[in-house]
Amino acid sequence: MGRKALGKGLDALIPDLRPATISGQASIVDVDVGEIAENPFQPRSRISEASLDDLRQSISEKGVLQPVILRRKAGRYELVAGERRLRAARLANLKTVPAMVRQVSDSEALEIALVENIQREDLNPLDEARGYRELIKRFKLTQEQLAKKLGRDRSTIANSLRLLGLPDEVKRGLEDGKLTVGHARALLALDDARQIASIFRTVLHRGLSVRQVEGLVRQRMRPKGTRKPDAAGRDPEVGKIEQRLMRRLGTRVRVIGRGGHGRIEIEFYSVDDLNRILETIG
Repeated sequence: MGRKALGKGLDALIPDLRPATISGQASIVDVDVGEIAENPFQPRSRISEASLDDLRQSISEKGVLQPVILRRKAGRYELVAGERRLRAARLANLKTVPAMVRQVSDSEALEIALVENIQREDLNPLDEARGYRELIKRFKLTQEQLAKKLGRDRSTIANSLRLLGLPDEVKRGLEDGKLTVGHARALLALDDARQIASIFRTVLHRGLSVRQVEGLVRQRMRPKGTRKPDAAGRDPEVGKIEQRLMRRLGTRVRVIGRGGHGRIEIEFYSVDDLNRILETIG
């Protein structure tokens, strides 16, 4: 489930975050950890305990090497970026942490938190999708505009957002690491929540690979009453072609034909989804 790093950093996204300098060095202050409120716009819903403990040990030995970003709100400090560092510092019983204090809006605070999480450590795929959705809502952006702002492909944003349409049971499995993003995308070719949940349980029980899930999905998508493709019916290679197209386009695809002619049906579920598919096709 690896993903490419963002093409732009925090400075490029939020120019006002460039720290003020004194004699060529950033202005950093030590802030009492007890005075820092959590970021209400934090996109990450879960943090690995093992990862947090590793960071705690590092901070205990070497201190907090990179300052957190704070803002002043309602007479106190509020965290903007650096939640893992702050949590680990508290676990290490540090009294203060180095911080840069900046004045940013709620929308900017959300954007900074999302970008920092994606850049520093793989964000839970559903947390990432929720972050994208919140940015689109707050900034009133299209998927294409958000993609340009974050230096990502629009198809990446669109595919991420589609994960939010999975049944709750499947989303929990994705959050818990029981399901990969590849499995989830294969399941999204189905439009029946019950079938998606059924295949998900099969994945858990039998430990199916992404390719095996794609095969199950293709079987579920076959119209009732049709036979399994064989030499007497549809060319078996047609099923393989459908599988490749669905994997490439991230949606349900049917290849219908016989005798060297036919048609290809590609499903889409919104204007943005259609644009994503067209962009993928080129």
